[in-house]
Amino acid sequence: MTLDIDKKLVRVGLGERSYPIRIEKGLLGLVGRDLQERPIAKRYGVISDDHVASLYGDTLLESLAAAGLEAELMTFPRGEESKNLLTVARLASTLAAANFDRKDGLIALGGGVTGDITGFLASVYMRGIPFVQVPTTLLAQVDSSVGGKTGVDIPEGKNLVGTFHQPRAVYIDTDVLRTLPRQELLGGLAEVIKYGVIADGDFFNFLEQQRERILNLDETVMPGMIARCCEIKAWVVEQDEREGDLRRILNFGHTIGHAIEAASDFTLIHGLAVAMGMAAAADLAVRTGHLRRQEAERLRKVLNDYGLPASIPPELDRGRIKGYLRTDKKTVAGRVFFVLPTRIGEVIITDQVPEADIVAVLVRL
Repeated sequence: MTLDIDKKLVRVGLGERSYPIRIEKGLLGLVGRDLQERPIAKRYGVISDDHVASLYGDTLLESLAAAGLEAELMTFPRGEESKNLLTVARLASTLAAANFDRKDGLIALGGGVTGDITGFLASVYMRGIPFVQVPTTLLAQVDSSVGGKTGVDIPEGKNLVGTFHQPRAVYIDTDVLRTLPRQELLGGLAEVIKYGVIADGDFFNFLEQQRERILNLDETVMPGMIARCCEIKAWVVEQDEREGDLRRILNFGHTIGHAIEAASDFTLIHGLAVAMGMAAAADLAVRTGHLRRQEAERLRKVLNDYGLPASIPPELDRGRIKGYLRTDKKTVAGRVFFVLPTRIGEVIITDQVPEADIVAVLVRL
């Protein structure tokens, strides 16, 4: 497969709510100029965790100031444990104290946690204000920053409280990936591999062939790789914005992955849990007759080759994992829906998975 390495723009086509995804090395310093040319608000609240703010907050604020745009930086403690309603309430109070109104907007500067919190806050503050995404992790760049899903966690499960609220633009700077911890990079690559399994066998082949260059963040492959993931995500969202049917294919690996995350008390990062979930879903597909064992092993090999886990840590309680499956937000009337591959590049959505098979896979992995 040949990717367009010069591709710098992907569009999410949603009529009047369509928006661009810009992909470019050094883009962080150009966000202000772009928002000046395409204004969405009279001033901006930049939302970031305290770690990312220390790395990139000044660069973004300087970019906005150079374009004559007013902005304030607002932070919260780093980590999944901050992804809750209390954080949203505190940030909303900060906005209110600063007299933010419906003509103002937000900028999410950070990874998936920041994007989810900021998007949710934007959707409910003043009953909805605009926001843009500036994702700083690979996972957020290829997945969570696109599509308008927002949400926070509650003790009963991950992302159980949320909204659909599309950003006005997404700015992806490939330079920021060089400061990512290795585990965070690998977590993002799990989502990249997901796209090959659910929609593009040629892209999966590309990932098999270009592993070394991708792991080294080679600029000849990274922009095109990110763009292809965004193209697939945009296509799915355009067909099914609110996860009525097709969009659920994006949850490949996530049903069990989210349960694994919750059972680990969120000590496992999202992408690594998704990698385990994809291996489990492939195993379920084999057991239910949807997938050949050779294809499942091919996926497992790619996960292993990228340094991703294809098995669940033995110390995690399988009963807890199974219990969290029942509270997954994709569960309907007590039925757990799974996204199962039928071959590399194609999946189905089904609730016809015997409980005995689920238990067997959890024990085997």
